[in-house]
Amino acid sequence: MIVRGRRELEERFEELATGDVVCGPLPAGYLRGALAADLVERGVRCVPSVLCQLLSRSKCAQALFFGRWMAPHTRAVFRRTDLMEVLADCNRHGIGAVVSKQEGMHCGHGIRRWDHAEALYNAVALTPEVFPFVVQPFLPGVGDVRVIVVGDYVEAYLRENLYNFRSNLAAGGTGRALPMDAAAERLCRAVMARGRFPYAHIDLHLTETGACYLSEIALDAGISAARIRREELNWRKAEALEIAVKEQPEMRSRA
Repeated sequence: MIVRGRRELEERFEELATGDVVCGPLPAGYLRGALAADLVERGVRCVPSVLCQLLSRSKCAQALFFGRWMAPHTRAVFRRTDLMEVLADCNRHGIGAVVSKQEGMHCGHGIRRWDHAEALYNAVALTPEVFPFVVQPFLPGVGDVRVIVVGDYVEAYLRENLYNFRSNLAAGGTGRALPMDAAAERLCRAVMARGRFPYAHIDLHLTETGACYLSEIALDAGISAARIRREELNWRKAEALEIAVKEQPEMRSRA
């Protein structure tokens, strides 16, 4: 059985069993509680995978899963002791300015720059409600590149902001097309494979020295500076999901 859409999922939820498929992103409520885990435990296949749907919603989980592709010293901070370790690591390696990324915030609204890790520690050590978040070194002069990958379709554009280090278009940034570098595409596809993403919007940081690091990855994001239009992108995503469904193990028959 293949279930598509929220209404059908709710109607057939208790019927789903090993070999069945839920095609399409799960409603947000399913990912906050035990419902997604219940589907996995019952052997129900989700396309996109539950793993990539959870990763898409969590900056901290991404730092844990994809740290090897991120800027060195990127760290998920869940409690004060983690922050103390960040402080020591920054002092040990002579890291000055850092950036914090608040969990659950988007469009650049949860991004903050601190002159040094001590300033970050002083600001948040007494306010546990700000945890968790991600901390990474501030990279001056970095190029912020958004990449869209859906099957064989790949495009990239550079996001820039002359008046704000946050280059998000929602923060006043602008975008211009950028040729896709082969090494950057390999990085994107490696991250997608690790997180089992069938398609992705990927933000990369290109440094002045030529290094390329993962910033974030999501199943969906803004595309206002992209060549592809939303209608075509949605069609390509739907096609990618149908291909993924067909690649799943043979479904059990129903009477």
